[in-house]
Amino acid sequence: MDTILRVENLKMYYHTSKGAVKAIDNLNFDLKVGETLGLVGESGCGKTSLGTSLLRMPTPPGRYESGRIILDGKDIIPMSEREIRKDIRWEKISMVFQGAMNCLTPVYTIGRQMLETLKEHREMEDSYATELIKEYLGLVGLPAEVMGRYPHEMSGGMKQRVVIATALFLKPSVVILDEPTTALDVIVQAQIINLLKKLKQTFNLSFIFITHDLALEAEISDRLCVMYAGKIAELGTNEQIFGPAAAGRGANHPYTEKLLASTPRLHRKVEKLSYIEGTPPDLISPPNGCRFNPRCHRVMERCRNEEPPLREIEAGHFSSCWLNDEGR
Repeated sequence: MDTILRVENLKMYYHTSKGAVKAIDNLNFDLKVGETLGLVGESGCGKTSLGTSLLRMPTPPGRYESGRIILDGKDIIPMSEREIRKDIRWEKISMVFQGAMNCLTPVYTIGRQMLETLKEHREMEDSYATELIKEYLGLVGLPAEVMGRYPHEMSGGMKQRVVIATALFLKPSVVILDEPTTALDVIVQAQIINLLKKLKQTFNLSFIFITHDLALEAEISDRLCVMYAGKIAELGTNEQIFGPAAAGRGANHPYTEKLLASTPRLHRKVEKLSYIEGTPPDLISPPNGCRFNPRCHRVMERCRNEEPPLREIEAGHFSSCWLNDEGR
């Protein structure tokens, strides 16, 4: 499969009066054409910061420190804001932000907001733009009359569909989905997930899917990227991370093990759900060595002094843990 997006040694820090918050600290990964990459981890691990960084719009006071974001063969970090707005953002990469209501202006109708976004990027007659908006509303299962409604007149699921349609109607190659089913009931969640699967197949899209829900990631993602404290703890296919240990598969990093052990399994008896003691570290002054070491149930002395690199432990399966040197 061809690579549509590649991230190399990316660092993005939030510069505050107390110091630099190392939200994204030396990340490396790629995204294939037509692939869904799941991003999971605790709150504050850097998932949303990574999403906005890939869109070339880190939240102030965020600033790139180093690295490259290569989208469709071109590094977008050195590009000017004018180039990004004209040629990249929503043209090649778009984002469905967490909380649809926060993305929609309450005093504008849906049609006006979508038309404004479309005409910012395309020179076209209002009549043609209106027909295009109706077409994409239809693709996400909404009637054309939605154009005349205000956000407060629609349900959470309908607003989420509007945001998805807006992210798609310029036909970007990569779509970042930041917890698109949060705060929706389970029926609407299932509808949104089925819709995303259909749209992905129809347009051959590449998704980066951010969520806390490991069961949801197992359903929709091809590969899983587990983040902790601004770094990648583990990266692999769903089969490699969720697979049974008896088949030589399963989570490699202790953090991933604990995340999976805290998730109820439908077809496997679990006597007691596990949990991770402690709290995520302060990213202004992160721990020495492995950042997970103060909370790790398998910590060694080396973990407290040396930071483990992200290494390939089998084809396509990467982990940053010193236990791999000890034969686990």
